[in-house]
Amino acid sequence: MEKINYNKVFKLSTQLLITLILAILFAIGINKYIFARADIEGTSMLTTLNDKDITFVEKISSITHIVKRGEIVIFNSRNENNDLFIKRVIGLAGDKIQIKNGKVYINGNIINEPYLDNNTVTASGPFISNRIYTVPNGYIFVLGDNRNNSTDSRFFGPVNINDIKGHAILRVYPFKKICIL
Repeated sequence: MEKINYNKVFKLSTQLLITLILAILFAIGINKYIFARADIEGTSMLTTLNDKDITFVEKISSITHIVKRGEIVIFNSRNENNDLFIKRVIGLAGDKIQIKNGKVYINGNIINEPYLDNNTVTASGPFISNRIYTVPNGYIFVLGDNRNNSTDSRFFGPVNINDIKGHAILRVYPFKKICIL
């Protein structure tokens, strides 16, 4: 009968446990600081994103504060529930935003929005009604792609860049609609 070497068993068990703990810490670190899943709830980003879509979000931009016009960002709404909202970046710090005749203007020029349906009309909201608004430093101006059903900067004003949690880069579900955003 073969004798069990308890020292080897203990050493192997310890190595496996340490490897498992490191893998879990690594996964948590990636999820918190680099890459995470975001489930879409609601219709404010139709037709780009639908209710129940699943996306992946890169989080490095939330640390570096590098945000580009046209990106889809997830941010803390600062409402009573601290809900996370997902919207498209329309204006950056220093941009002059105006909504008139159903179109969005940045710095006096109508913006090209190929992600919107052709007949989309962008109405003003209480925040930006009938005026030119300059986005302050440290803030962005966001709009939902479903302009008729989106609570966005037209209603609550600009978003503090520190409230950005990440930028959506990939839709992974439904599988037939997998795409880079």
